[in-house]
Amino acid sequence: MTHRRGATVLAILLAAAAALSLLHVLAARPGPMIRAQSRPLAVLPELPVRPELSAAHLAALPEARYDAVIATLLPAAVSAHADTAYRLREDTVLYAADRTTPVARLAARNFLGEPSVVVPVEHSGDWLRVLTPARQRLPSHPAGTDPASTNSAGALAPAQTSAWLRADSLSSPTILVNRIIVSVSAQTLSLIGIGSRTWPVGVGAPGTPTPIGVTGYLEARYRDAAQGQAEHPVQLTSLHSTAADEPFGGNDGGLIGIHFQASASGAVSHGCIRVPLEAIAAVNALPLGTLITIEE
Repeated sequence: MTHRRGATVLAILLAAAAALSLLHVLAARPGPMIRAQSRPLAVLPELPVRPELSAAHLAALPEARYDAVIATLLPAAVSAHADTAYRLREDTVLYAADRTTPVARLAARNFLGEPSVVVPVEHSGDWLRVLTPARQRLPSHPAGTDPASTNSAGALAPAQTSAWLRADSLSSPTILVNRIIVSVSAQTLSLIGIGSRTWPVGVGAPGTPTPIGVTGYLEARYRDAAQGQAEHPVQLTSLHSTAADEPFGGNDGGLIGIHFQASASGAVSHGCIRVPLEAIAAVNALPLGTLITIEE
């Protein structure tokens, strides 16, 4: 009996040793190689990373306001389209064409202390090209003499400028359903869209012509008794004179406005568009940001 019990214990011990040996062999054997299945990735365009500017750096940038001259701004396209205008969340950096170089800042409030209106005319990923209120060059400054200027020699100073900003800088969209077309040769202003109409108007005199072949936007409106506009608001555009730095005199930045004039015909103004009473009422009813194109 004792002999059988000893043989049984010995058999159990041998079986356990064999099992342990097998486990060691299996553990030492390399397991199956698991290969990750790769798939081609879509090649996405790399967008520049917005530099993080300090408050001091932002404040040090020139403000792109109506009377500023900033050579690094971009001339705007002759023909532009926009169906929405916006406001700024806060003072915002404007960038050059590379979308990494800060060139100016756009203030959340304009020179009247009112919310600035921003009109995008081109879209690229998270970036928008917007029309700006400032000048790129004065007409008295010869083209091509400033290394930062993008104008070719002999070209007129741009009547409208543009720059790039991040789309997340904007808020409060306003839908634009109308646009203004001014014909200098026909001396007319046309409202295109809902309630389309055309009126005869006065345009710039030969020495202070209204700029042509350009699109800007209604930037602001205000009354100015000093200019005889105490009752009907002046419709200030983002466009500037291409013929004179200050065709009206003073320091208004050579801005082109639309304003009421009892006698609204002929080539008689300093570049502004003089319109009859019904026309100024119609333009005054349009939202700020509405595009204005001036044609020959």
